[in-house]
Amino acid sequence: MKFSDKELLLFDFDGTLIDSVPDLALAVNHTLVSIDRPTFDEDIIRLWVGNGAQTLVKRALSGDREIAKDIDEVLFEKALGIFLEFYANNVCVNTTLYSGVKATLQELKKLGYRMSIVTNKPYDFIEPILIGLDLENIFELWIGADSLKLKKPNPEPLIYICEKCDVDIEQSLMIGDSKNDILAAKAAKMDSVGVSYGYNYGEDIKEYKPEIVIDDIEELVKILA
Repeated sequence: MKFSDKELLLFDFDGTLIDSVPDLALAVNHTLVSIDRPTFDEDIIRLWVGNGAQTLVKRALSGDREIAKDIDEVLFEKALGIFLEFYANNVCVNTTLYSGVKATLQELKKLGYRMSIVTNKPYDFIEPILIGLDLENIFELWIGADSLKLKKPNPEPLIYICEKCDVDIEQSLMIGDSKNDILAAKAAKMDSVGVSYGYNYGEDIKEYKPEIVIDDIEELVKILA
């Protein structure tokens, strides 16, 4: 399958373009040590990423992907503050681009596609990472979890990007690794591409029925050229 009618590409960030888990895990474990809680292996924390900083911290306090119902609100606010401050100062230490991402984005830009980022990561962390990875000139617009009232899987962020860019939903394409990306696209009536290599909580992205599933970001050029 190929797309021939797209103008605007909406990319998820963590798990799709970048592997940020090493730095997120560092921040999580720093937070837990600071409040005298046990730390976790990076592979475990990897399964908690994808719903924003608040959810990540709640999962860390719960010690599980399923958030405990009895989390102390005062402790949570303290932990969240510690996490955000530490992560802000270590946002692009060990974070890396997935293989082929930069070349793919550059080629898509040459082909005339407009590109944006729609992520559940807090907005203030997006630009420092883009600068750190030399991607800031690729995207014309980006929004984070706190940019609007609602975040993915709600369709509002996708619709907002299309409206800001003055591009129809039908001419836009969501690319992401998580069910949140695919569910948001379906709710917005937007086509989507799922990538199989990201953080989707151990689930197969195919279960959420994106129009196409790719195993390598470089495959985007083939389906959009």
